[in-house]
Amino acid sequence: MRATNQTSRRGRSRRQFLAQTAFAGAAALVGARASSSVLNMPVLRAKPRVKLGKGDPIRIAVIGPGGMGKGHVGAFLNFNKTGRESVHIVALADCCSVQVADAMKMVERDQTSVQCQGYADYREVLKRDDVHAVLIASPEHWHAQMTIDAIHAGKDVYCEKPMTLRLPEALKVREVQNANPDVLVQIGTQKMMLPKYNEAMKLVAAGAIGKPTFSQTSYCRNSKDGEWLYYAIDKRIKPGETIDWDAWCGQLGPRPWNHEIYHRWRRYKDFSTGIMGDLLVHEITPLMMALNVGWPTKVQGIGGHYIDKKMENHDQVNLTVQFEKEHTMIVAGSTCNDQGLETMIRGHKATMYLGGNNVVIRPQRIYVDEIEEQTVNCPNISNDQDELRLNWLHCIRTREPVKSPVEFATQVMVIVDLATRSAWENKTFTFDPETHTTHAA
Repeated sequence: MRATNQTSRRGRSRRQFLAQTAFAGAAALVGARASSSVLNMPVLRAKPRVKLGKGDPIRIAVIGPGGMGKGHVGAFLNFNKTGRESVHIVALADCCSVQVADAMKMVERDQTSVQCQGYADYREVLKRDDVHAVLIASPEHWHAQMTIDAIHAGKDVYCEKPMTLRLPEALKVREVQNANPDVLVQIGTQKMMLPKYNEAMKLVAAGAIGKPTFSQTSYCRNSKDGEWLYYAIDKRIKPGETIDWDAWCGQLGPRPWNHEIYHRWRRYKDFSTGIMGDLLVHEITPLMMALNVGWPTKVQGIGGHYIDKKMENHDQVNLTVQFEKEHTMIVAGSTCNDQGLETMIRGHKATMYLGGNNVVIRPQRIYVDEIEEQTVNCPNISNDQDELRLNWLHCIRTREPVKSPVEFATQVMVIVDLATRSAWENKTFTFDPETHTTHAA
């Protein structure tokens, strides 16, 4: 299926694309935003998947080829170069034509024998009957709607973390995914691929440390100028010329153009949960997998503006989380000091250390006669993000379950959303795993 807004060696020039493509689907996209919110979207049966023959290239589209999106584009192109997978990037979609054009240069340079087309409206990509899967690397406030639309279109999905901006959206994505289990959805928390967490899961389940009662983890880093300011301002991006700003704002509603928000949206609380959703999810998700302690049931978060006072989101956060299977987790996040907490799980009989590449178990003094200290050596993975991408592609071929599924991501979003609300509202929140309702404690 060939789109009318095609750009390729045989299509229109890149200059024409920059001038025209950004607004090709804008009216429809804004209309969709005005008529329906994510939470009111119906739960539909997915369309039949595009057939993928054994050994056929996987035809994918990248939705949101900005900073993270271009990283994914480069990774897929490299898989082809190295023979690790056979992937054809056949579409790029973004309401900013500069982003599409820049990503198109990468594709045209390294994918010379396969045509790629550019779009302003991602839904036009979902209509194509030759696309097997989509990778969503848009800002957080678009994740839910794009993922749901892609599931309904029968496209397998890789969605960047966090899965959604808010918890109600995550629960909606979960509802749609559960109604369409044949569609694969991978969430981009790549540390799920680290062998140490898989070994930890087996050991905890086998009772190697007794009942796990208390765990800790963190994501801490530092910068002199302020977090996420390393995303440079691209002066080519101008509303009314190369970006449809209202379409980018989406269901959050129109607002005046702000180049800081566009380029550095993780710093602003309307568009991102900052440290909570962008950083801590990487550590919390695999630790929850290893623990298997169910849904979070009580969450408290505090946040501060200690160094980067210009950033709207917090530069220091501390979380306390209780789970339904009698476990407490503490989490620290910082962008003003890079010394984090060692990741560990405290059990009644022993403590498990996960700060390095391996799993180390040391018994409590009163259980030294029952449990021996041990180290489980784990293979080193040089690029866990590539491994997660490859897992997704492998599962597209085999239809096996993905490693970082919606279910885990939804449980993590309980923590992210309630901790964010707690930090801003100075309240502790509870979550009911049966009714999926939240309350201020």
